[in-house]
Amino acid sequence: MLEEKDDNLHEDAEGNLEAQATNEAENEVENELEIETNEREVELEAEIEVETENTVEATTETETTTEVESDTATDGEAKTETETELEDTEQTIEEHQEAVEEVQDNAAEEAEDESANVRHEIPMLDYHSMTKDALVDELEKLVRNEKVQAIKEHVESIKSEFNQKFTEVLEQRKEEFLAEGGNIIDFHFSLPIKGRFNVAYNEYRSKRNEYYKNLEKDLHANLERRLALIEELKGLLNVEENINTTYKHFKQIQEDWRNAGPIPKAQYNNVWKTYHHHIERFYDFLHLNRDLRDLDFKRNYEEKEKIVARAEELAAEENVMHAFRELQNLHRLWKEEVGPVAKELREEIWNRFSAATKVIHDRRQEYFKNIDQIYEQNLVVKEEIIAKIKEISGGNYNVHNQWQNKIKEIEKLREAFFNAGKVPLKVNEETWAKFKQAVREFNANKNAFYKSLKKEQQDNLAKKMALIELAESLKDSDDWSDVTPKMKKVQADWKKIGHVPKKISDKIWKQFKTACNHYFDRLHAQKNAANAEEVEALEKKEAFLADIQALELSGDTKVDIAVIQSKIAAWKTIGRVPYNKKNIDNKFNKVVDGLFNKMNIDKQESELIKYSNRLENLDQAKINSEIIFIRRKIDEISGEIRQLENNLQFFSNSSSNSPMLKKVHHDIDKHKRNLDTWKAKLQQLRSL
Repeated sequence: MLEEKDDNLHEDAEGNLEAQATNEAENEVENELEIETNEREVELEAEIEVETENTVEATTETETTTEVESDTATDGEAKTETETELEDTEQTIEEHQEAVEEVQDNAAEEAEDESANVRHEIPMLDYHSMTKDALVDELEKLVRNEKVQAIKEHVESIKSEFNQKFTEVLEQRKEEFLAEGGNIIDFHFSLPIKGRFNVAYNEYRSKRNEYYKNLEKDLHANLERRLALIEELKGLLNVEENINTTYKHFKQIQEDWRNAGPIPKAQYNNVWKTYHHHIERFYDFLHLNRDLRDLDFKRNYEEKEKIVARAEELAAEENVMHAFRELQNLHRLWKEEVGPVAKELREEIWNRFSAATKVIHDRRQEYFKNIDQIYEQNLVVKEEIIAKIKEISGGNYNVHNQWQNKIKEIEKLREAFFNAGKVPLKVNEETWAKFKQAVREFNANKNAFYKSLKKEQQDNLAKKMALIELAESLKDSDDWSDVTPKMKKVQADWKKIGHVPKKISDKIWKQFKTACNHYFDRLHAQKNAANAEEVEALEKKEAFLADIQALELSGDTKVDIAVIQSKIAAWKTIGRVPYNKKNIDNKFNKVVDGLFNKMNIDKQESELIKYSNRLENLDQAKINSEIIFIRRKIDEISGEIRQLENNLQFFSNSSSNSPMLKKVHHDIDKHKRNLDTWKAKLQQLRSL
C-alpha cells in the first residue's frame, strides 16, 4: 500500500509536471527564445538532502555524547557548547549550499544551449577600446566563422560600442551642420562603415532567428522525450521479467537520457529531480539483486571520484572564470550522467565535491570584487580625461593653428578615454553622458570659431577675386614700364590676404597664377629679344669709350665744345646696354667731365652740357623725381640768398672794405650763379 500510494503521489506530481511542460511548449518564445522565469530551485538534489540529514544525525549524536560526558558540568554549560558546535555546522552547510546553488543556477540557465562551452571559449575582446572599423571586422569574422548561438554576448557588446561611437560622430556632424546655418530637416549623414555594420548585423539576426525558431521545436520535442523516458523508468518497477533484462533496459534508458538533448531551462531542474527520484527508486528496487546494484554503485562512485578530483584541480586553476564554467559542466555531469552511490559513501563524496565548489565559488566572488576595484580605477582615469577636455574647451583660441592643435589633443583624449577600460555599470551611462557633453561643448566652441572664420574667408575670397580680375585685365598689356610695377603690387597684395574657403582655394590660385605667369612670360620674352641688341650696344660703347679717352683737344674752345657735343650725341644713339653693365655710362660721363675741365669755358655752361648728357637714360618717373629735387634745391638756394641779403642790414654802418661785408656779397653772388644753373637744369628737364 505504501508503495502504491507513493507511486500515485509521484504520478500526480509528474502529471502536473507534464501539464506545466505542455503549457510552456504552447507559449511562443519571443525573439531568441529567452524564456524568463522567476522560478528558482527550492530543493537541493538528493545528495544535499542526505548530507544535511547525516549532518543533523551526527550533530544529534554529538549532542547526546556531550550530555553523557558532562555529568560533572552544569546543564547550562553543556547546552552552550552544543549550540556553538551546531551553529558552526549549520553555517558551514549554508555556505556550501549557497555556493552549490549558484553553480547549479548558472548551469540551469545554460541548459537550453548545447554550445555553452563553445561560447565560453570564444575570447571576449576589449571592444570598448576598438575603432569602428575594427569592431565591424570582428563582427563579420564572428558571424562568418562561429555558431550563431555562441556569439550573442559578443555581438551585443560590439553593437553597443559601435552605436556609441557612431552616435558620437553623428551628433558632432549634426552640430556642425546646424552651426553653418543648416536646417535640421535637411540633415542627412551616413558612413560606409555603418553600411557594413548593418549588413553584418542583419546577417547575424537572420541566422539567430532561424536557429531559435528551430530550437523552440527541438527543446519541446526533447522535453517530451525526457518525460517519456521518466514514464518508461517508472514502468520498470512493475514489470515482471528477468532482473538482468530489466537492468539492461534501465541502462538503455540512462543512455537515451544522456542523448536526449537540451530542454527549456524553466523545466530543467524539476525534470531532473523527477528523473533522479525514480533512478533512486529503481536502485532501491535492485536490492533484490544486490550484485547488480553494488556494481553500478561502484562505477558511479569511480566516476564521481573523477569529477571531484577534477573539481579539486580546478580550485587551483589560474583562470577562475574558466574554472567556474568547467565546474558548471561537472555539476551537470554529476546530475545528468552519473547515478547515485552507496548510501554510506554519499556524504563523504558529496562533501568533497561541495567543498571544492565552495573554493571556486569564493575565488569567483573575489575575482568580481577585484574587477570592481579595477573598474573604479578606470572611472578615476576617465573622469580625469573628461576634466582635461572641459579645460581645453574652456580655452580662448583665436587662430586656426591653435584650434588644429587643440583638435589633435581632444582626439588623443578621446582615444585615451576608450582605451581606459570599463567602469562600474551603475555609473557607465552617467560617465558616457559626461564625456559626450564635454566633447560637445568643445565642438560647439570650435564650430563657432570656424563659422566666424568662414565669414572672414568669404571676405578674403572677394578681395582675391578682385585681384584676379585686375591681373587678367593687365596680362596682355605692352606698356611694360607702367604695368610691371602694377603686376608686382598685385602679387604682393595677394600674399597679404588671408585664407579663403578650402574647397575653392586651389581653383582661384590657379586662375591668379595663370594671369600673372602670362604677363611675366611675355615680359621675359620681350627682354630676351632685347638682350641681343643690348649686348651689341655694349660692344659699341666700349669701343667708343676707348676712342674718346684717347681724344686730344685742339685748344680752340668752340671747336672742342662742338667735338665733345658730337661725341655725346653719338653716344646717345648707340642705345641701351644690359642692366648690369649700365656703369659704362658713368665712365663716359667722367671722361667728358675731364675734357670740359681741361677747357677754359664758363663753369655753368660746362655744368649744363654735362647735365644734358646725364639726362639721356632717365625714364619719366626719374625725370619727375629729378624735377621735384631741383625745385627743392632752387627753393633752398633762394632762401639762403634772402637770408644773406637780410644780413647786409647788420653792416649798414660798416665800411665797404669790411672783410665780413665782402664775404657776404661774395656768398650772395655765388648762390645766385648756382641758382641760375639749377634754373637752367629745370628748363632742360621741362623740355624733355
